[in-house]
Amino acid sequence: MSDEEDFMMDEGDEDYDFDYEDDDEDVEQGEAGLENKYYLAKGKKEDNLDEAIVDFKYILDNEEEKGDWGFKALKQLTKLHFLRLRKFPEALEYYTQLLTYTKSAVTRNYSEKSINGILDYVSSDKATDQTVDLELMEKFYAVTMKTLAEMKNERLSVKTNLKLAKLWLDRREYARLTETLKELRSSCQSADGTDDQSKGSLLLEIFALEIQMYSHTNDTKKLREIYNQTSTVTSAISHPRVMGIIKECGGKMHMNEKSWEKAQTDFFESFRSYDEAGSMQRIQVLKYLVLAHMLMNSEIDPFDSQETKPYKENAEILPMTQLVSAYQHKEVHQAERIIAKNRKVIMEDPFICHFIDDVMRALRITYLVDLIKPYQRLELSYIAKQLNVTVAQVEDLLIELILDEKIKGTIDSVNQRLEINREPQLEKRRYEALTKWTNEMEKMHEMLVSKFSSISTNNNFGGPAGRLINPMMASQDV
Repeated sequence: MSDEEDFMMDEGDEDYDFDYEDDDEDVEQGEAGLENKYYLAKGKKEDNLDEAIVDFKYILDNEEEKGDWGFKALKQLTKLHFLRLRKFPEALEYYTQLLTYTKSAVTRNYSEKSINGILDYVSSDKATDQTVDLELMEKFYAVTMKTLAEMKNERLSVKTNLKLAKLWLDRREYARLTETLKELRSSCQSADGTDDQSKGSLLLEIFALEIQMYSHTNDTKKLREIYNQTSTVTSAISHPRVMGIIKECGGKMHMNEKSWEKAQTDFFESFRSYDEAGSMQRIQVLKYLVLAHMLMNSEIDPFDSQETKPYKENAEILPMTQLVSAYQHKEVHQAERIIAKNRKVIMEDPFICHFIDDVMRALRITYLVDLIKPYQRLELSYIAKQLNVTVAQVEDLLIELILDEKIKGTIDSVNQRLEINREPQLEKRRYEALTKWTNEMEKMHEMLVSKFSSISTNNNFGGPAGRLINPMMASQDV
């Protein structure tokens, strides 16, 4: 307090009326003082954190009623105690106090933005170098939900629950996630218990979270059930990121079922959605798209489309581009070299790593069929050397080819040889040719018999018995 203010207060009752008349001016000066104190405190955060905290607390102690500067001071105190001092319980106390300001002291939009910002760094693994206790984190969300319920702010309540669900998903806390999803689903149901289609966009966001959970836990039955439900949502304008997630998980589901074409379709839709949303997940999904493209044995270049072409030379995509080229040209050794050289880019994703074996198996089978064509007998060790695999793997590939009737032969396990039986094939082709020739002769015979039958009924050339009569002789008889 200034010397002048002290003097004025000492004047006693005679200045009472004067002070009363200047109440509004004093309030304005008080607000200005709090504002100055706030910015001075902000300036001290980097060099003198303790003084900054004292100044922020001063604002709380000296504001006449809850207002902007008290709210801002509490935001700073929450952030400093959480991110800088790592005093999480103290941060929760300041945050709880801040929430009391949201009911009337600050605008709704400003309070919502502030709450979202605080919950973002509270939920982030990268926010601190310490692991935040899950129960403490739940308390941040619990006090938030309680305040929002009192404010009857349903929209922000739902957004906060979605944020919490995403947190549990990222931390693989599936029991907690299930409970949060139940709350979210109940907010989207009509009085009769069915999904409220007017909340289609929210439903899709919830489905996206559920699909990711079931994808992580390999619950194929529930995954398919929720995936199918997404197609029943009508009149929904969803964020492209949400559709990207749904289609990505759908593509993975189809891949696990070896439905390569369906997987390729879903991955393409996912890529387009992520691309529209500006999400970097588009690069990873594009790798999945290329993977599905190879497994469906398509001869079309996956980078011919307008959407994928700009990414063909992307540093992370280039190895997959080269792998597609090797696959389409049946160059198994080139494919192996590409994978070995770019192991981190290609194999770091467990999903790609799982299916790259299918790609190489399909490529080796194609190569093997071409390899054995000129031979009647081949050593398994020779084939293994050509394919750069073990003899046991060669046997496995040959058994598949024989069972699928792609080659005719037997495996001599004693002598470790493949005996190719070409005689039956030759005999079969001869038999088929003779059968075809015989059928054609029978048709020709039937045609000739039919023609002679028609001749026998003609008066000029045939008699009653159908024998041929010379027309000249017939005239002599007359």
